[in-house]
Amino acid sequence: MVGFVICAVIIFLAGKRLSYYGDVIADLTGLGKAWIGLILMASVTSLPELMVGISSSAVVGSPDLAVGDIMGSCAFNLCILAAMDAFVPSHKSIFSLASTSHILAISLGIMLFAVVGAALFLPAEIVVLPWLGVTSILFLVIYVVSIRLLYSYSQKNQTADNGPEHAHNISLKRAAGMYALFAVVVIAAALFLPHFAEQVAEQTGLGKSFVGTLFLAVSTSLPEIAVSLAAVRMGSIDMSIGNLVGSNIFNIAILALDDVFYTKGHLLKDAADSNMISVLATIIMSAIAIVGLTYRPTSKRFLLGWDALLMLIVYSTGLVLLYQYK
Repeated sequence: MVGFVICAVIIFLAGKRLSYYGDVIADLTGLGKAWIGLILMASVTSLPELMVGISSSAVVGSPDLAVGDIMGSCAFNLCILAAMDAFVPSHKSIFSLASTSHILAISLGIMLFAVVGAALFLPAEIVVLPWLGVTSILFLVIYVVSIRLLYSYSQKNQTADNGPEHAHNISLKRAAGMYALFAVVVIAAALFLPHFAEQVAEQTGLGKSFVGTLFLAVSTSLPEIAVSLAAVRMGSIDMSIGNLVGSNIFNIAILALDDVFYTKGHLLKDAADSNMISVLATIIMSAIAIVGLTYRPTSKRFLLGWDALLMLIVYSTGLVLLYQYK
């Protein structure tokens, strides 16, 4: 457990610095921060999921840790989004301040989650290679199409809040070097997480699906927490949401890579059926977020709006169910 906590702390601290240098690169290159949040920062903050997934599949050989981490991270990212509602000033709802352009990204995410659910549910996989099914190829195809659609939409609708630009006393070369350095630190710490997570599962008697969905997902989502908190405090709501939603889309592409490294069989076929709970919870939470962005409640009476509170309830219920069916 100590090793798990140490790795989690390293990921959080390195992820925070990673987001800072990513922001510096965005300013120095002139790239839009909303686009940085959706693509660059989303892929960067998903580095722990990438390395944990590969390590879980290739080293530990545990499909439940790999799938549980990815789907748990997707659900937890939406949980972070809901929790960010408490940090929005003036008793306003985070969904009332966000751009409706996020609806497209969240909808594309739901499509990917639905394919994951179908792969878990269907009795057989269409085999492309002895250890690779057509589902993983479909993940990558949908991911590439999604990125293309999101880029085209961002070019047509420049409505996202890119946040304020800051003066930086640092060169682009140094920023890129520090960015790469902290990326390596995140990757190195993430490589050890599956090993410690498996020990936690054995020592506590908790199932690997539950450990992957809770412990691994939360720890690998620490960079998203750091980036989102910083973005909200800067007043860049769209960068925060774009990071979380973009991470979910990128995570499913990671699931396809996990399947490539899992040579014992087919990843989603060998994973426990209980992972379906995480898939359904993520789809429901995504749908609630779309309702919030569409309805756009202007105020909230309490710390959280009704939409954010409902998302947290769904996430908590999913954890309870997953624990019961571990």
